[in-house]
Amino acid sequence: MVAIGSKALPLRRHRTGNFVGDSIMGEDDLSYKQSNRKKGMNRKGNRESHGFDGDNSKKNASGRRNGGSVEARNTSMHQNTPVSQTTFVRKQVDPEMAKYFLEIANLFESSGVDLEERSVICGNALEETRGKEYEIATDYIISHTLQTLLDGCDVDHLCGFLRSCAKDFPYIAMDRSGSHVAETAIKSLSNHLQDNDAYSVIEETLTMLCKVVVANPVDLMCCCYGSHVLRSLLCLCKGVTIDSSEFHGTKSSTVLAGRLNFKASQRDGDDSQLHQGFPDLLKFLVAGMLNCTRKDVKTLQVDQFSSFVLQTALKLLVGNDEELLHAIPILLGCTKKDIVEGNYIEMAVVRDVGYLMKETAFSRLMEVILEVAPEILYNEMFTKVFKNSLFELSSHHCGNFVVQALISHARHPDQMELIWEELGPNFKDLLEMGRSGVIASLIAASQRLHCYEQKCCQALAAAVCSADDSPRLIVPRILFLDNYFRSEDKSNWTWVSGVKMHTMGSLILQAVFRYQNEYIHPYITSITSMEADLVLQVAKDNGGARVIEAFLSSDASAKLKRRLVARLKGHFGELSMQSSGSFTVEKCFTASNMSLREVIVSELVTVQSELSKTRQGPHLLRKLDVDRFASRPDQWRSQQASKQSAYKEFYTTFGSSEAKSSKTNDGFLVDTSKNSSHPKDLKDMRKEIDHHLSSGVPFLSMSGGSKRKPNKADQHSGKYAKNLVDDDITKAKNKKLGKKKGHGGS
Repeated sequence: MVAIGSKALPLRRHRTGNFVGDSIMGEDDLSYKQSNRKKGMNRKGNRESHGFDGDNSKKNASGRRNGGSVEARNTSMHQNTPVSQTTFVRKQVDPEMAKYFLEIANLFESSGVDLEERSVICGNALEETRGKEYEIATDYIISHTLQTLLDGCDVDHLCGFLRSCAKDFPYIAMDRSGSHVAETAIKSLSNHLQDNDAYSVIEETLTMLCKVVVANPVDLMCCCYGSHVLRSLLCLCKGVTIDSSEFHGTKSSTVLAGRLNFKASQRDGDDSQLHQGFPDLLKFLVAGMLNCTRKDVKTLQVDQFSSFVLQTALKLLVGNDEELLHAIPILLGCTKKDIVEGNYIEMAVVRDVGYLMKETAFSRLMEVILEVAPEILYNEMFTKVFKNSLFELSSHHCGNFVVQALISHARHPDQMELIWEELGPNFKDLLEMGRSGVIASLIAASQRLHCYEQKCCQALAAAVCSADDSPRLIVPRILFLDNYFRSEDKSNWTWVSGVKMHTMGSLILQAVFRYQNEYIHPYITSITSMEADLVLQVAKDNGGARVIEAFLSSDASAKLKRRLVARLKGHFGELSMQSSGSFTVEKCFTASNMSLREVIVSELVTVQSELSKTRQGPHLLRKLDVDRFASRPDQWRSQQASKQSAYKEFYTTFGSSEAKSSKTNDGFLVDTSKNSSHPKDLKDMRKEIDHHLSSGVPFLSMSGGSKRKPNKADQHSGKYAKNLVDDDITKAKNKKLGKKKGHGGS
């Protein structure tokens, strides 16, 4: 029986139990998805695809491995030598040890152990595993209990366990069950780093593990289980979140956001740093992996799981250009050790790299290489590897993703010029092949570098609409790219109700509407000419709704924006009930004049009860002040007029010249933050104006000074709030003028 208390489950001397049969490390051919792990330790199959494109091309897994074994990959260009794999024999756990761990599991499940006793039990049990760590960690049942012990023990027992099994750590990591044990230990180490006193003992433990790993990293890198453990170990050494998707395999949506200028790139910094990490160990581990695998680089280039490890290593080296300049040429197949600036890439490997970019695993690796490469190396790759081959690569189902990465990280207008020369005349061909992602990246790059913007707009329009076609067809055809280009009779094509809109097409249009007004007249004409039923279908589609919002935030005139908004009359209540549609309704409200705003709010009043129960409803009802309109419509109108007056006065004082000229004919000001010199400040100020007008608190109020007390009529009519805003804006204006004089004086 098990004793309960602070001395529970005391240490036992190791017994020479009867070992039942020897067995080869087994059951490793099942994926993490098939392995139903307890405590959330199971990993669902993850494509970890960095790609995106209009034809939904899937990057099939290349070089897939079964458990710890490494299978040689034969490609059209390489006959790779299989990586050596050591056969490791383990003994089964003896019955006494199995019974002991079962008692511990039952004790923990009974919830009768407090935190202090739990730590003592965990420490004692881990000492019992000495010399048997591999057998216990790779046992399908007992490994679950071992994970609990590693998660609940103190740092000394945790490090003692890892040091004791250091020589077997790679074999544990490559096992289906053992890999979860290894990852639990790594996560537990990361948690203990919150205690500064534990830093030195953890560093000593990690040093032992890293030395064992770099002795033979290839097997670990090419194993589906070991690859994941090794990535976690790299993250721990860097000091970032262990299970961060950013380093374990960024989702395609995240990559897409970066390429279309919606998110900062990897080189702009990392927000996931948890602690100082172990920078010297990270360099040692990465350098050891690369030095030990030079002879196996051809295998690693096309192996799916080693590609994941190398991608993680490169992302973690961002900011350390010296290490990246050493690592990237090795991964490209270069063999020279003494590399001089300007000659990092050997011409002998250029052709091989061109072929490799059509391999799934290497294309993903190459995307990350282009993302993190220092500028000098990026420029050399651009010239030696990609020049005069962009269209050929863009035509390939894997290579086109590499081209997207290349374009997204172009540094200079000169590079955009070369890209345009090769891809600009081929927009239609790329769309017909389903390579719309290349065009999306090119449009985003033109905006980022402020070059070829007008040519991009013209080329896109010409690709979907011939000179004989009406410009009004441009937007519908881009929204339904696949449907249009698959049509046999394109001249008579028309949109089909109920068909999902093309994701990349909608993203392209969102990017297009960020261009200056003079570049996008055909697109504005097209979207404002759409029939009411098509506008409604677009607004109901997640991607289409974002297109409408992008148009309403564009440089188009307020009159044209209101023309589109008017097409949605009678459907604002229906749209507001959708989580995505609520944003569209809010944008429509911002872009509307008083009469249209009343139409929108009156439609929301009819669904107010149902809308308030949705997730997005309370915010939308509060933002549009629906309650006030329902109970006191005159006061609501007065409040809206006060807001618009405050916006105009503010933009006149603080906005840029473009913002000052953005007033509409009927006195309403649309959201001009896009054109202002400080868009974030102006957006925040709009929120502050809304808040203070709603609460009656003076906007931009200053301490001291007397304020006119309102009469009751003013309070109810909303004049008081307007007067306060006017007073405070006048003070702010005078303060601004005073600052200007100060800069110019004495």
